[in-house]
Amino acid sequence: MKLIIRWAIGALSLFVAAWAVAGIRVDGGGWIVYAVMAVILGLVNAFVRPLLKLLTCPLILLTLGLFTLVINAITLWLSAWIANRVLGLGFYVDGFWPAFWGALIVSIVSVVLNIFVKDEDDHKHHK
Repeated sequence: MKLIIRWAIGALSLFVAAWAVAGIRVDGGGWIVYAVMAVILGLVNAFVRPLLKLLTCPLILLTLGLFTLVINAITLWLSAWIANRVLGLGFYVDGFWPAFWGALIVSIVSVVLNIFVKDEDDHKHHK
């Protein structure tokens, strides 16, 4: 159940980013596009993001972690590219800066909404 809630939070975060950032747009498909995009972004974050963080570790350290914002932008941009080129999904990110601002919004909305999702481990410790 928690996985489905986090997936819905991801889709909602992408919706907010597309609504708020010029250069991120969705053509047709409605919520299906956001739901599939949330899965793609989750997979890219699970498999590509760790590699990017490893390869750019010196930059992350040098910028005191701020370079992770660039990595987040790259993962959103890559996810949109996969959605369009591989799956023919109508989710578009028109360049680095829309990806940067969109990834920042996705991160903020996800963090805020995930505050309301309780972990099962939290329930076990409070009993």
